[in-house]
Amino acid sequence: MTISEQASAGTTRAGTWGELLGRGHLGAMAVLAGGVALYAINVYVTISLLPSAVADIGGERLYAWNTTVFLLASVASAVLVGKLLAGSGSRQAYLIALGVFGIGTLICAAAPTMPVLLLGRAVQGAGGGLLAGLGYALIRAALPAPLWTKASALVSAMWGVGTFVGPALGGAFAEFGSWRGAFISLFVAAALLAVVVPRALAGARAEAKAEPFPLVALLLLASAALVVSVASVIATPLVSVLGVLAGLALIAAFVFYERHARVRVLPAATFRGGSRLRWIYATIAVLAMSSMVEAFIPLFGQRLAALAPLAAGFLGAALALGWTAGELPSASASRAVTIRRVIIAAPVVVGIGLVLAAVSMRADPGGWLLALWVLAFLLIGAGTGIAWPHLSTLAMSSVSDPLEGQKASAAINTVQLVANSFGAALTGLAVNLGEPDTLRAAHYLFGSFAVLGVLGLVAAVLSQRRPD
Repeated sequence: MTISEQASAGTTRAGTWGELLGRGHLGAMAVLAGGVALYAINVYVTISLLPSAVADIGGERLYAWNTTVFLLASVASAVLVGKLLAGSGSRQAYLIALGVFGIGTLICAAAPTMPVLLLGRAVQGAGGGLLAGLGYALIRAALPAPLWTKASALVSAMWGVGTFVGPALGGAFAEFGSWRGAFISLFVAAALLAVVVPRALAGARAEAKAEPFPLVALLLLASAALVVSVASVIATPLVSVLGVLAGLALIAAFVFYERHARVRVLPAATFRGGSRLRWIYATIAVLAMSSMVEAFIPLFGQRLAALAPLAAGFLGAALALGWTAGELPSASASRAVTIRRVIIAAPVVVGIGLVLAAVSMRADPGGWLLALWVLAFLLIGAGTGIAWPHLSTLAMSSVSDPLEGQKASAAINTVQLVANSFGAALTGLAVNLGEPDTLRAAHYLFGSFAVLGVLGLVAAVLSQRRPD
């Protein structure tokens, strides 16, 4: 009986935090969590220092592309996780991921212009996509099934580390006029993590097979995000509508192609009639998309509330803080009925947070209004956090075949990154349509993204149907 079947029967045994962080698993968890922490810190460092970088090297019109390029490269590399594991093994694969990330970070540190910075962000994204994908794939390989939920929560909770370290690091370097130093510090952190990988992952044996590169599927996914990204930069009403429609059409083409392809990005079970896996991934995708509003929160904080870069960075980090605060206690839930209710409630909480953000946006807000902003961002993050570890475990345990199970685990990250890249493009589209009026841009962003709460609720309800 798989965990998914046990959950349906209400018999799931949840492992303890003591088991997860005991001597047998501590090393592997430190590396897997450390890799995601590095990824998360990079995201928040970049978000908080981008306004300063733009002031130094120019390229404000390309602001939204910093996130989009990073995520597009992450998507492209994420689908290589299985191939990399099959060819290199767990330790070597992780070291390769850290190396690529480090090279991209050095390019960012030396960038004289925005196009060069975007190149560095693309290389960073390729390494980050591998790190995040290996984080989920190796949970299944390195740990017993009862620990998967807490391991997923701990790995994902590293975004909370990024919440504090990223804005503090980026904001501090930005305020002292040395935004490049933040990237140099990330390179040093990646090098230190690489030193401990060989010993920590010595016992992780991932079952993976080398498959042909899913070129057509990847091109469809990347094209969908790219089309919407171009529309977000041009940002005229006609081009925007056409871009979104074209992006949705390409996503539909991807789904159709995956259903009939011999080499897939998603596991075969995703497309079986009675499987819940498609709706689990759909719920993950909607929640991941909603989190992308955080990319513009520091910008709104600086322009609307006149916050310093450091304070604006922490304002943006409220969303990730809510994510972590929601998921750590939620990961201890073991009763099937509780888990189902949490997953269904998650998009509702996210939707409430987005609506609250939309209605509370004002120029020159007072203290109480800023408190409402923080509450809204916390709700958006918490809604995602309470469901994330359970959705991850359901996806990882949805199939009994080890090789397909490995693909199902790695696909969590792929789905998240695709949703993030599409969400990043949509956030850029909404903001650019509202510019040069920053307040209008904020209303467009949070108001339009509130629709995701409804879409997420539908997907979450369908994901909790009993499997056939």
